[in-house]
Amino acid sequence: MDRLNLSVALIVYNEEERLAKTLESIKDIASEIIVIDSNSTDNTCAIAESYGAKIYNEEWRGFVEQKNSLTKKCTKEYILYLDADEVVGYELKKAIIDAVMSGKSDGCYIRRKTHYLGRLLNYSWQKDEKLRLVKSSANPLWVGEIVHEELKINGRISHLAGYIIHYSYRDIDDHFKRTIRYAHLSAESYYKKGKKFKLSKMIFSPFIAFVKIYIIKGGFLDGIPGFIAGVSAFVYGFLKYAFLWDIIRVNKNKDLDK
Repeated sequence: MDRLNLSVALIVYNEEERLAKTLESIKDIASEIIVIDSNSTDNTCAIAESYGAKIYNEEWRGFVEQKNSLTKKCTKEYILYLDADEVVGYELKKAIIDAVMSGKSDGCYIRRKTHYLGRLLNYSWQKDEKLRLVKSSANPLWVGEIVHEELKINGRISHLAGYIIHYSYRDIDDHFKRTIRYAHLSAESYYKKGKKFKLSKMIFSPFIAFVKIYIIKGGFLDGIPGFIAGVSAFVYGFLKYAFLWDIIRVNKNKDLDK
């Protein structure tokens, strides 16, 4: 099969362990692979080059800026945005081919399932669906805050069959280190927007987050990994408000010292 009129776009940093699997899953359908690297110190760029990727090195400016920079470098009719830890499944690949060949949709939502601690989670962190396949003519624009970026377009949107397999966390240590980091970034975002700290939020939000993932969404059916996913939601829900309290405290003390 001839390759599609499709650009696959990724931002990367030190992804030598996972990038090859991602690129292997789309190498036969992408006419071009666009990669923005932010000064990786491992073999990330060499791996990308081995798949024929066009590589640009840019200082890190945040997810929104990096991804909008990706868009400007893509030259094909459709753009598929992927993270370096995501693999396109067989059913999804067929759906992407059909969508690009027909050209009926200006954008397509794609489901993700996380592969975590040796198993594919079918309930935890669901429903996880992202707008990822878009026409370049639909004016794709990434918007958002420090943590949660989102893709916007003009035009008709559909939903594709199949899913991306998300190899998000290498292990429990990586998972909870990132949970702490994202909680801190969320707290910084809250502070910049002028959100006030409420003790009730710090007390009740973690429990609500755990119940939502483990009970309501059926995370208990994912076994021990599903329970750990629920606990991580509890930790994240607690820490983002604890960090917000601390940021407000520190900045209030700075103002008093002036």
